[in-house]
Amino acid sequence: MATTTKAAAVSHVGKVRSNNQDSGFAGRQLFVVADGMGGHAGGDVASAIAVTRIRDIDGTQFATAADAETALRTALMAANSVIAETVYEHPELTGMGTTVSAILRVGDTVALAHIGDSRIYLWRDDELIQVTSDHTFVQRLVDSGRITPEEALTHPRRSVLMRVLGDVDAHPEVDTRLLDTRPGDRWLLCSDGLSSYVSEELITRTLAAGLDTYETAEQLVRLSLDHGAPDNVTVVLVDMHDGGVAGSPTLTVGSASAPIAFDSESGRRPVRLPNLLLHPLRVTGVRQTQFEPESDEYLEALIAEDRRRALRRKITWSVGIVIIAIAILIAVIFGYQWTQSRYYVGVTDGTVAIYRGVQQGIGPIPLSSVHEITDVQLDDLGAFYQGQVERTINADSLREAEEIVERLRTDADE
Repeated sequence: MATTTKAAAVSHVGKVRSNNQDSGFAGRQLFVVADGMGGHAGGDVASAIAVTRIRDIDGTQFATAADAETALRTALMAANSVIAETVYEHPELTGMGTTVSAILRVGDTVALAHIGDSRIYLWRDDELIQVTSDHTFVQRLVDSGRITPEEALTHPRRSVLMRVLGDVDAHPEVDTRLLDTRPGDRWLLCSDGLSSYVSEELITRTLAAGLDTYETAEQLVRLSLDHGAPDNVTVVLVDMHDGGVAGSPTLTVGSASAPIAFDSESGRRPVRLPNLLLHPLRVTGVRQTQFEPESDEYLEALIAEDRRRALRRKITWSVGIVIIAIAILIAVIFGYQWTQSRYYVGVTDGTVAIYRGVQQGIGPIPLSSVHEITDVQLDDLGAFYQGQVERTINADSLREAEEIVERLRTDADE
């Protein structure tokens, strides 16, 4: 039986950004997520151009999956050319670019195209599989074993992209491949607003929760918002069913859902005022994506930077440990000196004695010692004083301890 799709697309500006630089598209057989870069000057323009151009191939009949793969790659390259032409006509948009992750279904096969750090996941048989690899320098560090995937999540250079669509490269390298699909599969396309803030474990639980397509997509976006969502977040979810399930209407979300228009004087796409009012003065706190051409020189610089950071961290920890050790040592010394300024009267071998220190000890180490053994015998004291001496009598000074002994001597002589 033929496989049909049911899809949903949801995009949110996030809790910090003032405009949505993400774009998403869920069509009849084509599904795309794009995450723009370049700030207010062009990130939203770049992602909107890419999705608008690529979605033109939705509904095209392909003889084979290989034809669909070729068409998808061609569409991405065409989008790259349109972005470059737009920058040529509007120089103030120089440097804008966008990631793109897309799948195009042909029967029981999907053609996949990917560039940047948006992601495509496949949920099948209760297992979540990341089928794309981030085109970032940090991912190269992970692949080479220099850092762990957990360290990559907080790496200060995690937003440096090696590949994007934009005016930076006339012939960018786009990853494409063909994969089989079957009823029960859930394909998740998302910007890093989801993958950077929501764990794969939580994504897996959400996909396995049994909610319908749109509810699941909304829940994933909500999870990102619950985790702070400083970045835009876009989710396109595609559920594969057998031929008995009707498909979904096409839907465009994010920046591409509005017409691409430019200010007549500056050439910039107008920033939407309501978003600025919702998030006044908070844009500067957002982690900005940047592009660096793929090069061994930059990678080596990144590795050297990591070494310096690791060395600084090691020195900081070492200095911290030394400072803590010194503080503990000083506290022990002053504490011991204080205990040696205290006295008490007790008994040793049946004779009243003056002790220096305190009755307590640190484990097996006593904090007191006999300062003076007197000539007063415990048996010569009355029952009341005998009990007090056996329990020890505290004194604030040696003189006070000596006065206590004098009182005991007087009692013993009576």
